[in-house]
Amino acid sequence: MHLRAPAILIAARPHGETAIIARLLTEESGVVAAYVAGGRGRQLRPVVIPGNLVEAEIRAKSDSQLPFARLELAQSRGPWLTEPLPAAAIAWTCALTASALPERNPYPSLYRALAALLDAVCNAPSARGWAPALASYEVLLLRELGYGGAKPEIAGLDEALEILRENEGQIARYLLADTRVDVLAARALLMQRLERMA
Repeated sequence: MHLRAPAILIAARPHGETAIIARLLTEESGVVAAYVAGGRGRQLRPVVIPGNLVEAEIRAKSDSQLPFARLELAQSRGPWLTEPLPAAAIAWTCALTASALPERNPYPSLYRALAALLDAVCNAPSARGWAPALASYEVLLLRELGYGGAKPEIAGLDEALEILRENEGQIARYLLADTRVDVLAARALLMQRLERMA
């Protein structure tokens, strides 16, 4: 396996003393887990933040081996992690995507939708600008993984919040039922912050 492509870093967990295992969402190859040497070091720490867009070079000698990855930062989401609402939205969407998607199955529409959603979270003047996109992304994720749902027409924040509330049961039942970590805690924090706006 040899792959060089733009990727959205959706999860990173420590491995050994200085490395990380990164989960990367690419347009053509879907989610790819890879070993990043020095990922917790001073140079790469700002690169391996979930939500960041990176240029990834991924190599493996065989399909059964965990690939090695070299990452270069293309677009940072770091500046928005100090803002409570954008930080919660980035954390939730990345955690959901990392937990729900199987590895090495391409989902080009999800890659494009997640990239657009993260851009909206970082560039909209308030959550009113990106909450409808978040609700649509959750519905798209459910639909792409075979759990139905038509694309919703969302007029504003109140409708987006209603759809987000409706999605929670399906997400918990179908997408996160087998996960060992409490991914829904990130969603609960986000919903708490969004509902304060309504």
